[in-house]
Amino acid sequence: MGKTAINKSSLTISENGQEKPASSKRLEVLKTYKIYIGGQFPRTESGRYYVPVNAAGAKLANVCLSSRKDFRDAVVAARAAVSGWSNRAAFNRGQILYRMAEMLEGRKAQFMEELIQQDSTRAQAEKEVTLAIDRLIYYAGWCDKFQQVFSAVNPVASSHFNFSVPEPTGVVSIIAPQSDSLLCLVSVIAPVITGGNTCVALASETKPLCAVTFSEVLNSSDLPGGVVNILTGKPGELASWFADHMDVNATICCEKDSSMQKMMREKSALNLKRVTFYDKINWYSEEGQSPYFIMDTQEIKTTWHPVENIAGAGGGY
Repeated sequence: MGKTAINKSSLTISENGQEKPASSKRLEVLKTYKIYIGGQFPRTESGRYYVPVNAAGAKLANVCLSSRKDFRDAVVAARAAVSGWSNRAAFNRGQILYRMAEMLEGRKAQFMEELIQQDSTRAQAEKEVTLAIDRLIYYAGWCDKFQQVFSAVNPVASSHFNFSVPEPTGVVSIIAPQSDSLLCLVSVIAPVITGGNTCVALASETKPLCAVTFSEVLNSSDLPGGVVNILTGKPGELASWFADHMDVNATICCEKDSSMQKMMREKSALNLKRVTFYDKINWYSEEGQSPYFIMDTQEIKTTWHPVENIAGAGGGY
């Protein structure tokens, strides 16, 4: 007997006992965006995820819903990276930030498309990506200069040289602006790592796409694993851990929620963290970049060096 060819268009699907033709509409496969910890892209240990939607109700992606354990793992990675990153030559840190800008420029079209998916117009998306690239270049230039600008030789009434110099604080936790996907995240991370710190950042909950893609840029930019760690999830769930973890040295919060700010002040006091709030900054203007943002996560070390008191020793001609 001859074989009969099956016509795909004639296939039917049985649903509740009723036959209906197969749908010709393709089911879109949503990308799964992972978190970024220690230079790796793990899934959240909680196994949870959420699906953000844009203004039109379109699903954007499967995004990890990070947990307290994810944050702890990120802090461990950030702490391990502090010594190597802070001891690198400042010029080399500048090279790496410039490389980030190069990689971001090369993927400009992808970032623009993700911003458009998240309700930006094409003109807004292009402006945001361009500003993010320029901001990385701005801080790359400051890597080997801010020490000279903010250091000092202090006059003292004794036989000493007295120097004050900025040094990295250590591990910084960051609650990034939730209303923005890319530029604001770059604007708060860049000055932190410019100064030799490492960080753990929580990206926008509703607009996470560019933040996760930015971690792919970091991974291909010679940045050592653990210097920047990016989590996705709910600020209301994770903010308290960002503030009271005892191995975090400073916290940056960009949210205007007064109750969240109060909570972060109280919990940060447990180990005397430095807490900074960037809730009134227009990141799209000139005030969105400044070497003073670098100093927000620096400590000042003062060194006394004894010297011979020539006059007191009776020196003369």
